[in-house]
Formats: sequence, structure tokens, C-alpha cells
Amino acid sequence: MQSVTQFLSADGPFARLLDGYAPRLQQQELAEAVAEAIDDNRLLVAEAGTGTGKTFAYLVPALCSGKKVIISTGTKNLQDQLFHKDIPLVRKALEVPVGTALLKGRANYLCPHRLELALSEGRQTTRSVLNELRKVRQWASRTRSGDIAELSELAEDSPVWPLITSTADNCLGNECDQIENCYLALARREAQEADVVVINHHLLFADMALKDQGFGELLPGANAFILDEAHQLADIASNFFGTMVSANQLLELSRDTIAEDINEAGESRQARLLAERLEITVKDMRLCFAIQPDRGPWLAVRDREGMAEAIHTVGEVLEELCACLKQLAPRGKGLEGCYERALDLKERFAMLTGATPEGLIHWYETHTRSFSIHLTPMDVASLFRARIDAHPSGWIFTSATLAVGERFDHFIRQLGLDGATTRQWESPFDYPHQAVLYVPEGLPEPNSPGYTAAVVEQALPVLAASEGRCFILFTSHRALREAAELIRERIEWPLLVQGDAPRTRLLEEFRAHGNAVLLGTGSFWEGVDVRGEALSCVIIDKLPFASPGDPVLQARIEAMRRNGANPFMEYQLPQAVITLKQGVGRLIRDVSDRGVLMLCDPRLGSKPYGKIFIDSLPDMTKTRKLEVVERFFKHLKKH
Repeated sequence: MQSVTQFLSADGPFARLLDGYAPRLQQQELAEAVAEAIDDNRLLVAEAGTGTGKTFAYLVPALCSGKKVIISTGTKNLQDQLFHKDIPLVRKALEVPVGTALLKGRANYLCPHRLELALSEGRQTTRSVLNELRKVRQWASRTRSGDIAELSELAEDSPVWPLITSTADNCLGNECDQIENCYLALARREAQEADVVVINHHLLFADMALKDQGFGELLPGANAFILDEAHQLADIASNFFGTMVSANQLLELSRDTIAEDINEAGESRQARLLAERLEITVKDMRLCFAIQPDRGPWLAVRDREGMAEAIHTVGEVLEELCACLKQLAPRGKGLEGCYERALDLKERFAMLTGATPEGLIHWYETHTRSFSIHLTPMDVASLFRARIDAHPSGWIFTSATLAVGERFDHFIRQLGLDGATTRQWESPFDYPHQAVLYVPEGLPEPNSPGYTAAVVEQALPVLAASEGRCFILFTSHRALREAAELIRERIEWPLLVQGDAPRTRLLEEFRAHGNAVLLGTGSFWEGVDVRGEALSCVIIDKLPFASPGDPVLQARIEAMRRNGANPFMEYQLPQAVITLKQGVGRLIRDVSDRGVLMLCDPRLGSKPYGKIFIDSLPDMTKTRKLEVVERFFKHLKKH
């Protein structure tokens, strides 16, 4: 423990290696707590405010432990940063010979078999897709990792991605004729041999839920687990411990059946005709849902006109396709794989379009051209705890946002982490001098029709004072679109709106402009790091309570009420507090950052729970006066 603290001290290796390195007591104490949890095989829940340096605080004990450690992050971007930037730096500072590996989900790796299959389908493919496939083939000849993150020439929404990557459904595994060239298999072998493996939460749960056959061997070999951005875990767990069937899975089965049949030079067209019929019936079933993208309880659409007939028809075609593929399966591994998928999808489709099992939430979601039907566990705590108990190791859960006030009850209850050690460290930033919290007066209630327009009116003078340089974060896409129209003609600074371009490009443009106004929702509330003057103001339209119309939330609320619990105080409020803390965390990212946080929701002052939100935020200078905000920015300009 002394050595862990020493590494992070004023005369340690980081101080010698990094210009401007400043030791932080919070970082050192967090590192000690992580070291203890790893050494003693304990559960640790640790909140460390922005600026603590928690990445180094857990990497130092992980690399010094001599144990096999799995580090799981919230996103692939964080994964890449950890593996390519942070770990090499820490390894250099510590001078320890630690083997490391990066492992992503299978959809992140080129599948040589599927690339060949897609190229062989030339007649079935458009010219633009063929051109992109040729680019992929050129890249495939020089890549070592097969990680498609290297393929920057292809757009994020390119139709080529599903053609060149595999899923758990369509992967042929060890039976594949390209197994020797499989990038996923190579990445897994490297992960098995490494001392420290960097994965992401989706991959962790794929392993826990044993959905991805052949990958379950990674967890038993580890001695410690560090889960960063741990506030995301409960939502991700709900998806992985449930089951679903989607239109896309059925359409991919159709497309792959046709491709594999052509690949095997099938003379009979029966499989292709049934696959084409499956595609038509699935698209017909999408027409039974509302036209606009939507989500809701399955019961709300199950008896809709035409739905029963559509379900019956899709089930019938799946039955016929299974029978046909059973006959064709001996001709090749590809067709055998399609047969196994068809069987699995037939069973899942029947289950998910049938009665709702006890203890599960039955819901649907639609997009413009697709739909999915889900069964989600009401509660994942017992399921998650069972997986942890099956791997008795050090389990460290950390994030800048886990507690509500000073209590971790909500996070612990969600994941069944009873008995965990809990620790909390405030940010080392000087928030009273670095930031102002502005709660404007005179706003209407958030559910009133003119609320977004009123927020925009209150925001405009703040934008004038900050000279742009602002994120405006919304709790709904509807409010974002309305605000974009209201603001567009009324500001002189570049306006960037989520949805107009990919997230990464919007952030690049925001940094490059230096005075832009970015309107975002959802993904812009967290995992976004803009340091310096380019981001000097964050405006949040309202407290981020989850939509009461969400079917999963509705079901949980009803179940909690039946059990005599208070769903608002025990679930909805804590979730909203943690989400707000994430959004607020976008503002101050560095010791030299200065800025204004504008929270627009009048409930902060009018409702008793408003104090819970305020008390959970860093201790900033607080005001309800616009003049204070204007003075703050004038002072910044002078200095």
C-alpha cells in the first residue's frame, strides 16, 4: 500500500514523467482502497469526483498486483483510451513487465468469412456497397488487429458493417473455414494470456449471461475486476439478463441464408424463396406497429389489427425455413449455422410473441424500418450478485456518479452489492471559485406547453455573456428539436445540433470553432470531455427524470408499489440525481477550467426534493441573478 501511494506522490515516477503533475490526496486514498480490495478479494464501491485521477488510481494497483485483472469501461472510446494511452503511460512509469490486451465484442472485428461471402454476392449488391467492400478488402490485407475502428473511410451508418462482421448468431466458431485468420479468435487468445485485459461492460455481461458461447472462459481466469463508469451497469445488465428478438435478426437470417445457399452452389431455389418470403413477412409485421418510432408494453400492441395474423405468418415461414435448412445443413458449415439460427429464432419468436412470464417485463420498441420485442428481468440484483459470488475476487465499482448525497443505497440495491465497502471522494477542483450555479427565476412548470420556449428566452442572455462556448443539454429529442428551431436565427455563434452529424464529428467541430453552441441529449450527458475555454457554460433544460411512459420503468414502478416501496424516492429520484451529476460533470474538466452551470427547472426551488439535487452537486457559488453570471464572464474576459 505504501508503494502505491509513493508512486502517486510528489516525488514518485509520475511527477518525473509528466509535466505539471500534481499529487492529490483523493487519488492516493482511492489507489490504497483499490489495492486493499484486490489483495483481500473484497467488494469496493468508490465514487471519485471529476479531477481525482481515478484512472491512474486503479491502474497503479492493478498493474502492481501480480494478479490477472479485468478492467471494464462504459464505452469503446474509453476502452481505446485506456489501452492505447493510459496503460502504456502507467506501465512506463512503474517499469513493470505486465502483459496487456484489448478485447471488444465480436461486432468490432472483421470477419474474413463474411467478407468473402459478401464479395461473392456481387450480383446481389449495389455498386456503392461493392466499392466499400473493396476498400475493406484492401484494409484487410494490411491490418493486424482486424479492429474495424481502424476503418475510418466508412461512415458510421454504412450498410457494409453487418456484412463484414459477425454476431453470436451467425458466427461459425471453430467450424469456420477461416478460423486460422479469425481476428476475434486472435484477440481472445491474447486476452487469455495477458495479465491485464481491457473490455467494456457489454462484453462483460455477454460473458456473464453466457450468451456468447466460447467466451465464458475469460471470467474464471481473472483474480480481480475493476468496473469503471459503473453507474451504467444496472441498465446494461437488464438487457443482457433478458432476451429479445428483432426484425434485424430475422432479416439477417434471410440475407445469410441466400448468401450461403449461393456460396454452396445450391441448385434448388427453395431455401432462397423461403428466405425472401421471411423478409416480406417480417416487413409486413413492422406495418402492424405505429409508423413513428415508439416503445411500450407488448400488451398494448399484441391485439392490434393484423398483429395476430402477422405473428402467425412469420412463425409459419420460420417453421418451413427450419425444415428446409435441416435438409441442406450437411452441404456446408454456413448452411448448418443458418439452420441452428433459424431454430433458435423460431423458439425465441414464439416465446416473445406469447404470454408474459412471471417476473419479466414484456415490451417492444420500433425504429423507422425495424422492431424488437423484449423480456427484461424486473430486478437484476440477485442475478448479478450470483455471478459475482461465482467468481470470488476483488470487485471494484467506480465512477464520478454513484452516490445520492453521501449514500450509495440506490446503486447497491440495484446490483445486489450488500456488504460492499463504500468510499466517496469529492473533486479536488476548487468549484466555489471555478464555477457558478445559476437557477433562473420565473420559469413555468416543466410540463407546461411553452416551457422549452421559456428556457430558450432565459438562455439567450447567458449565451451572450458566455459568447457561445456552451452545451445545452435536453432531456428529450422533442425539446432539442424545438429549441434548435427557436435558437437558429437568434445567435451569432456556430450552432451544432445532435443528429445533424455523428457525435464525434460534432465534438471535433465544437472544439475547433472555440465559440460554438451545441445542443445535445442522451449521449452528450456523459463521456464527453471538452477542456478549456471552448466549453465555458452548460445549460440543462430540466431535471432528468426518466420518461414515465417508458414500459420498463412503468413495470418497475408498479412492482415496487405492490411491494410497499416508494418508487419515486427509492428509484426515480436517485436515478435522476445520478444522471444530473453526469451532465453537470461536463463543465469543469481541468484545474484551470472556469464556467457557469445553468439549471432551468423551477422544481429545484419549489419541491422538497430539489434540495437533494443541489446537495448532490459540487459546492459551487450559487445565484438566481443574471447579473452575477454576466459579471463572472466579464471577469474571465479580463483575466
